[in-house]
Amino acid sequence: MVHCPECETELAEKEDVEFVDMDAKMAGLFRSSKRFYVVGCADCGAAIGSGVAGGGG
Repeated sequence: MVHCPECETELAEKEDVEFVDMDAKMAGLFRSSKRFYVVGCADCGAAIGSGVAGGGG
């Protein structure tokens, strides 16, 4: 099973992690929109992972 690296809580259910979605928009000659997200432990709040999705113009 997967555990939080900070508090060792078992991460077995969807509710055990928290997804934080952040919008970032850039304007100028070229327009781009990307979605940044962070996955954190729902028990202690430690960041477990992150990523970038999307993009376009």
